[in-house]
Amino acid sequence: MMMLKMTSGWSRWLGALTLAGGVLVGGSAANAESSDPIKMTLHDWTGQLITTKIMGEVLKKSGYYVDYVQADYIAQFAGLKTGDLDVAMEIWETTGREAMDEATGTGKVENMGPTGMQAIEEWWFPEYMKEQCPGLPDWKALNDCAEIFSTPETAPRGRYLGAPVTWGGFDDERVEALDLDYDVVHAGTDAALFAELESAYQRKAPILLWVYAPHWAPAKFDGEWIKFPKYAADCYNDPSWGSNPDMAYDCGKPSGPIWKVAWSGVKDKWPGAYKAIKNFHLTNDEMSQMIIDVDLEGRKVDDVVQDWITANEGVWKLWVE
Repeated sequence: MMMLKMTSGWSRWLGALTLAGGVLVGGSAANAESSDPIKMTLHDWTGQLITTKIMGEVLKKSGYYVDYVQADYIAQFAGLKTGDLDVAMEIWETTGREAMDEATGTGKVENMGPTGMQAIEEWWFPEYMKEQCPGLPDWKALNDCAEIFSTPETAPRGRYLGAPVTWGGFDDERVEALDLDYDVVHAGTDAALFAELESAYQRKAPILLWVYAPHWAPAKFDGEWIKFPKYAADCYNDPSWGSNPDMAYDCGKPSGPIWKVAWSGVKDKWPGAYKAIKNFHLTNDEMSQMIIDVDLEGRKVDDVVQDWITANEGVWKLWVE
């Protein structure tokens, strides 16, 4: 980068432009209350990358500087508490609520409100499996069909293909609490999880796995989520709740909003960005289509994000006003 001699104030401003991810895209630097980059976390599923980059690119257009930082979904809260990380755009009610509540309870992390998207994450099976296991989707039918869902590695126990272990979700605890004859095998990546579903579905092979929405899978494939005992907060917190008096997690997963969270210092350091993040809103249908564009159509995340920003200028400008 060409260096220029300037007054110390202008030099500091120019120096901020060299920060990783902090390229100014439109807008005015005067809009940014601080030239420090806003550090936004990236995780390992397509929808979260889209959500984060839409918000990040909108902030850049308003004069802010943004760093995208790869971070673990649950462990990120340690960085958010200290201000080493600033914003996490997707905390799912289904898997992240406990970690979020613990972090916000310290006063060091703030819940920035819902994204507008509603989360479902649960055990899922293709509709064709009802022929082999007619008691589905009732969870009580699972043990009767364990051998049907087994693999050479788990037989005679069934296999449940879980999400990457960093996503949480308490599936191992659920199996133990409900005395299910299944082994939880965690997929290494989001892509591997759904590649296995695609392969099994084409062959009409048995498969039981973690599926979530918003996502393309429940739209593309005909299937159902397992109906576990309905979630209640006491199920996770009070072992005496539910069918197993000695263990927690003897129920299904919660469903509900996908939340945004931030280091509590964002409000004072970048008040304009703080307002924009609170105003961010997407629907399940919007997100599902963008995930389809990336995962099924093979488009790049950044291209899909830029297309959304171009087509929805009237929407995101209201976030930053």
